[in-house]
Amino acid sequence: MMPLVSIIMPYYRKKDFVKKSIQSIITQNFKNFEIIIVNDELSIESFKILKTIKSLDKRIKILNNKANSGAGISRNRGIKFSKGKYIAFCDCDDLWKKKKLLYQLKFMKKFNIEFCYTDYKVINNIGTKIGIRKAQNKMSFNQLVRSCDIGMSSVILKKNIFKRFKVYFPNTKTKEDYILWLKLAKKGIKMHRLNKELSSWRKLDNSLSSSSIQKIIDGYKVYRKYLKYNIFKSYMCLFTLSLNYLLKK
Repeated sequence: MMPLVSIIMPYYRKKDFVKKSIQSIITQNFKNFEIIIVNDELSIESFKILKTIKSLDKRIKILNNKANSGAGISRNRGIKFSKGKYIAFCDCDDLWKKKKLLYQLKFMKKFNIEFCYTDYKVINNIGTKIGIRKAQNKMSFNQLVRSCDIGMSSVILKKNIFKRFKVYFPNTKTKEDYILWLKLAKKGIKMHRLNKELSSWRKLDNSLSSSSIQKIIDGYKVYRKYLKYNIFKSYMCLFTLSLNYLLKK
């Protein structure tokens, strides 16, 4: 029997893209999944939009936050509510290729992998390809400290990782995924790349993930607050991280 996959999707002001994201999931070749959309916008419009989205497929479930909490906290709530053996992530403006789940689950089962990520395409607001992100085959803690090459919407991992290590997404405006990957790598979780381009990350100029200033602020926090590095080492790591990001553009 194929395992259940829980797909976690935080929703905040993505009305122009969420339907396409959902359609890219419900047309997957692999069918045994649930979609958990966590509404973090909490506007009258978002309730209407997500009600329409829910009607598209019986596997879609909507959770409404009590207050705006951010993407990381919303994902944590979705994870705790989920019933799957595996957790996958897809942001509400990103896209998946049709065989994404099938390819990754087969790869994970064949090699007994707990954490899998893939290459991904970078697209703009109208879906035009503007770049590609190629990741390294395996990501150790030391490699991750220098460069974050793991795309959020490309990741599938076993749910029991969260319970075993009691590690979840932090409450930051950006880089919440990077901080979690670092924590898991530090605890010895092996992260493996499937050498296929299976998702598309939508780069939007007005999004938090595209804000250079916010990235610098949160990048410094990664090293100083979460990894407990001294000020000098934090700035040196931030410089290396920023340089590697610029080289990927």
